[in-house]
Amino acid sequence: MSNTSFVRVSDLYKIYQMGNQEVRALDGVSLELQEGSFNVIMGPSGSGKSTLLYLVGGLDWPTSGQIEVDGQRIELMDENQLAQYRREKLGFIFQSFNLVSSMSAEANVAFPLRFSGVKKAKRLKRAVSLLERMGLKERIGHKPTELSGGQQQRVAVSRALVNNPSLILADEPTGNLDTTSGTIIMDLLKELREEGKTILVATHDPRMLQYATNAIFLIDGKEVTEENYKKTIQQQG
Repeated sequence: MSNTSFVRVSDLYKIYQMGNQEVRALDGVSLELQEGSFNVIMGPSGSGKSTLLYLVGGLDWPTSGQIEVDGQRIELMDENQLAQYRREKLGFIFQSFNLVSSMSAEANVAFPLRFSGVKKAKRLKRAVSLLERMGLKERIGHKPTELSGGQQQRVAVSRALVNNPSLILADEPTGNLDTTSGTIIMDLLKELREEGKTILVATHDPRMLQYATNAIFLIDGKEVTEENYKKTIQQQG
């Protein structure tokens, strides 16, 4: 793992107006992620962890604060710059998989490369290579409805990796999976970190902590200590 700071978030706020009420999804969060690190954001539902992930991923804008990824200020980018950032630097793994139901596993994985101008033969070759790595060689032509939840998530991971990103964001990647499938996904993320990728995972799955080089605990949009996080979870339970 490098000592270079790859992601730097400073005094980040995301405030929503819901009628007369102000909801602070993120309330002054600051953090620094090293290049090649495995970072886990732990928090219950509504803690702001997914919001933080979406802001770092350039899928939403903060109310205020700074987000710097590999020397680039994300919150200052326009739509075109954000699209380029996501194409070139980012792999996003969603809890709900977000696969296109009418497409095969191969086509789903290859799809993002269309926007990078990669020729079809090269797109498909890259997709097949990743699916084989995920143990899905026999499922390449299958559509999402013909795959188990764990297999769909591995297709989603393959799609997130197809552009060879340096930063991988994962939102509750084990949330819809059984224990065995969840462990497979966690082991894959660990392998990717060992290959030099920077990983940021939002989760409430405590098993993920054993893979982490760094853990961030959020409650009500604020970073808290692990001790305070555990106390809050116990009180809620």
